[in-house]
Amino acid sequence: MIKKIDGISVNYADEGEGDVVLLLHGWGANITLYRGIIDTLKQDRRVIAPDMPGFGKTPEPPVPWCVDDYVDFVLHFIESFAVKRLSLVVHSFGGRVFFKMNARKELPFVIEKAVLIDSAGILPQKTLRQKCSLRLYKAGRAFMNTSPMRFLYPDAVEQMRKKRGSADYNNATPLMRATLVKVVNEDLEPYMSLVQCPTLLIWGDRDTATPIEDAKRMEELIKDAGLVVCEGAGHFSFAEQPAKVNGALRVFLS
Repeated sequence: MIKKIDGISVNYADEGEGDVVLLLHGWGANITLYRGIIDTLKQDRRVIAPDMPGFGKTPEPPVPWCVDDYVDFVLHFIESFAVKRLSLVVHSFGGRVFFKMNARKELPFVIEKAVLIDSAGILPQKTLRQKCSLRLYKAGRAFMNTSPMRFLYPDAVEQMRKKRGSADYNNATPLMRATLVKVVNEDLEPYMSLVQCPTLLIWGDRDTATPIEDAKRMEELIKDAGLVVCEGAGHFSFAEQPAKVNGALRVFLS
């Protein structure tokens, strides 16, 4: 399905009937990856899931966005359905959107429950070694970006970026790289204690993108939160252990 939101043609799924669940995907993903969750939840509720701008079949935003821009998009998207009550299931980057959206005053709908699967939001602390490495990289990049060096080694800066950049960064377009930089450098930990709805955390204990320590910290900060650990699973625990994750979703949201 396609609908225009703020001038962007948004690809989305709207399946099932009953209480509404909004599904927000992770960075670099799209709603196709979450088909198992959608098929599970649509059996007794209505699932609405957009490809957010820059992902899947939804075009990129016109300029690099920050988390608040994605919140604005999600609010306008949901308002187009005239939904007044909903629960959320979010993964990774979708958790960032949830935390900042939840902090907005006078939301046009009530958030009844939230499920955070391997959610992002806590800014990792850099070690002294990492800080020194970053400073050396920036100094080297600045030197290689001077006119003489660009003339002698035109591909040097790009090669440095590829070696240092994450897979998400390297695989993104220039506009989405700028968006990613805005997104990942924001620490959302101060927003977590504002979550008042019952919240379920589902996590892979081998997640290296958002470590299990992040889940434990969120469990401490969120007033009414519980944690389900998928032993042996990584950042995509819902895909690695679908039976456990989908079972937990159905029980919690019932």
